[in-house]
Amino acid sequence: MKISTRGRYALRMMIDLAEHKSQPVLSLKEIADRQEIPFKYLEKILRDLVKAGLVYGKNGKGGGYHLTRETNQYTVAEILEVAEGDLAPVSCLSCKVNTCPRKENCKTLKMWEDYYRLTKDYFSSISLSSLVGNSSIFEEGLGL
Repeated sequence: MKISTRGRYALRMMIDLAEHKSQPVLSLKEIADRQEIPFKYLEKILRDLVKAGLVYGKNGKGGGYHLTRETNQYTVAEILEVAEGDLAPVSCLSCKVNTCPRKENCKTLKMWEDYYRLTKDYFSSISLSSLVGNSSIFEEGLGL
């Protein structure tokens, strides 16, 4: 699995918001400048984060953005899923119910399911606060 630029930028933006959470709101321009991410690209990612309820946005004068929860209540998995979509390694695992006509005879399905579970468990074990604090993710996570 390869995390795209969109997923990496979403994580960087969330970390920036967390690092500056003492400020009531942050402008998108401030975040884009600090993180050296194109404003227009960040704007698109932010829309999805707001829609998913991870970030609160206020338009107009004095507007800006801030996190909707404490940093320890966010996981890398949920941030990446908003930015990337489903993190399933193969399309047949992207649906709630696997409707692949070959699933009964597929020799690799179990392997893909295990890989997906490991990946999802790993990213779910890492909180935004651990990234902000730069602590070892293994202290919180799976201990791999």
